[in-house]
Amino acid sequence: MTKEMIDKIHNNPKYKELVGKRRKFAWQLTILILVVYYTFILLIAFSPETLGTKISPDGVATWGIPVGIAILLFAFALTGIYIKRANSEFDPLVEEVKKEIKDMK
Repeated sequence: MTKEMIDKIHNNPKYKELVGKRRKFAWQLTILILVVYYTFILLIAFSPETLGTKISPDGVATWGIPVGIAILLFAFALTGIYIKRANSEFDPLVEEVKKEIKDMK
């Protein structure tokens, strides 16, 4: 790939749109998972009895276990959301940029 072709890609409005949308969405998901994760960590640090409370009086499992599992499932769900949006919105933009670059050759 030549420098000229790279410059054409970087100056392509569809490429700029793709980069902007993808960056904004990635930051939104990143902030969301960080808020959830750090809320969990801060809850452990400042109120350990909250997550240390047993689920049932006779059991040994505490509320920390299902909350931790829920956070993992939440992270997987966010990954699925990103993949769905990438397949439906970002990939078509990539294809449009590729097509425009091929047409310029």
